[in-house]
Amino acid sequence: MERTLIIFKPSAMQRGLTGEILARFQRKGLIIAGMKMMQLDDAILNEHYAHLVDRPFFPWITASMKSAPVIAMCVEGN
Repeated sequence: MERTLIIFKPSAMQRGLTGEILARFQRKGLIIAGMKMMQLDDAILNEHYAHLVDRPFFPWITASMKSAPVIAMCVEGN
């Protein structure tokens, strides 16, 4: 059994796609181990995207990810 992090980005939330995206994971047989709606801040984004901090597009990524709440989810399956 493997686990992975899924983040429903702000654009998916704003476009109302969360239900369809979630259904796709469930149809594939993945189990939702945990789910949380949250507003990301600089500390979380700097840690998650640490490998991109020096890239010129990093400020755009952080601004985009802070523009609306996200859903962070852990799914598990084979």
